[in-house]
Amino acid sequence: MTRAPHLQLGRSAVYDLLRSGQLASITLGRARRIPTHALTDFIHTRLEQEAA
Repeated sequence: MTRAPHLQLGRSAVYDLLRSGQLASITLGRARRIPTHALTDFIHTRLEQEAA
């Protein structure tokens, strides 16, 4: 199951964020993983954008 339960986003939305560089990830073998700190950074960035 490929989704970000913390963000409540589906697979396509997550891959769009990865492709655009808004969300960082690492590749381990054939699997792509999103580190916890990358989610935290993404959320903080979005909150700052919305506050501006």
